[in-house]
Amino acid sequence: MKLTTQLRQMIEKQETIIAPGVFDGLSALLAKQAGFPVLYASGGAIARSHGYPDIGLLTMTEVCSVVSHIVNVTELPVIADADTGFGNAINVCRTMKTFEHLGVAGVHLEDQTFPKRCGHLEDKSLVSMEEMAHKIKIARESLSDPDFILIARTDAIAVEGFEQAIQRALAYKKAGADVIFVEAPQTVEQIREIAQSIPGPKLINMFHGGKTPVVPVPDLKTWGYNIVIIPSDLQRAAIKAMQMTLSAIHDSGNSAQVSGQLTSFKERELIVDTQKYLKLNVFER
Repeated sequence: MKLTTQLRQMIEKQETIIAPGVFDGLSALLAKQAGFPVLYASGGAIARSHGYPDIGLLTMTEVCSVVSHIVNVTELPVIADADTGFGNAINVCRTMKTFEHLGVAGVHLEDQTFPKRCGHLEDKSLVSMEEMAHKIKIARESLSDPDFILIARTDAIAVEGFEQAIQRALAYKKAGADVIFVEAPQTVEQIREIAQSIPGPKLINMFHGGKTPVVPVPDLKTWGYNIVIIPSDLQRAAIKAMQMTLSAIHDSGNSAQVSGQLTSFKERELIVDTQKYLKLNVFER
């Protein structure tokens, strides 16, 4: 079954999919091995893995290079962050064709101006609702696979207010979006009202420390959220672990102080399945 079809069927079953944010092949493998059936290729985490903030500094080529590794090593349905489509409607056409060719199961496009910034940063700006609806229409028409999941994200709460965010979301759904993503609701009441106001599948962003309160998954499922992404927690955990290990190495010249908290050499090789690749080079003489 196609990965796009797998994701679409999961959404149609009205299950609540938890998709951890991954940012390279290794984090994607770990998420797969932890049992997650769907992955989220986080644009913000990918940017930070390059050493840049999430303010639209990476090119589509750089993002796609990482996303291709995530898809190839996991063979799982991947939802990719396509930011604004990397430009206007013309850029969106090429972006959608490129991401579809990579083998992702779906993408989300947002209504910020280009270059964008993290949805939980201040001073965002938006394109008009009409322009974004047109970009969604072009995105849908640019796809060849009818099962490909097109997710429309609006950042309007912080810019135009809650009611206008709902109006934008409804317009984007009418333009052809399969799933609606209203970014950065600031209260539990807003989260619930989004679910009540927008028919059909919905995605929500959940992580500690942002503008959105963290809500238990059973409540999100009851309210009708089909996809929950956790964009940055894996990367934040990795940053903390690397800082701790670097501190130990800086202090003593090696990592003995934290050796009990490190993955062993053997475990590391099992994660990346080294022996599977080495066996490919074994042949009878």
